[in-house]
Amino acid sequence: MAAAVQQEPAYVLHRRPWRETSLQVDVFSLNAGRLSLIARGANSARSPLKAQLQPFHPLLLDWTGRSDLKTLTQAEIRNGPVPRGTTALYSGLYINELLQRVLPAADPHPSLFAAYIDVIAELADTADVEPVLRRFERSFADALGYGFAWDRAMDLAADVEAGQTYCYDPQQGVVRTASDDVRITNLSGAVLLALAEGDYLSPECRRAAKRVMRVLVDYLLQGKPLHSRNLFSHGRRESNES
Repeated sequence: MAAAVQQEPAYVLHRRPWRETSLQVDVFSLNAGRLSLIARGANSARSPLKAQLQPFHPLLLDWTGRSDLKTLTQAEIRNGPVPRGTTALYSGLYINELLQRVLPAADPHPSLFAAYIDVIAELADTADVEPVLRRFERSFADALGYGFAWDRAMDLAADVEAGQTYCYDPQQGVVRTASDDVRITNLSGAVLLALAEGDYLSPECRRAAKRVMRVLVDYLLQGKPLHSRNLFSHGRRESNES
């Protein structure tokens, strides 16, 4: 008998047509992690699921099945903030694509799910998305075992000093000495200490955090492209022109 799940908190990461009238929906759920569901008939004009299964909307889902591809049986929309502006929407698509492409299937991450709820709420409430994205990227790295401390040089097992410069290696974190695996050099110790205190607002900290997290995300992607990056850049240009 197929295993049934009921009232599971989840968010849609991506959806695409499946056969003639159905949808294949990739979701991120609280207790089951990332998984794919078949929503039968959901791509037809009369199905309420077509409007319900949208990214960023908090859902309660029922499904059944023992294979990797489950069958959705019911969806219920819950109230919650949803990103609206162009930059916020493209930022959310970036986060969704990151989860879809990197997060292992059927691997629950309750703390990351909580961070996802927070980031969606923050994107719905701010025009300054960069600190929001950097904080979520840190939560994402922590969940996958690639978290690091801004204020700790791992190769020396010593605290970062304000007057020194450091490097970044995605496999180790902040290091003092450059090696073949180092991707970024000349990181200011003072900036790293400020980031350790949660400063994502100063221009120097923003630049450093963006450089480091870009390298880490690319490392985790292992060559997979992120189409949302192009959308995000386009959205930022549109916002600046308006």
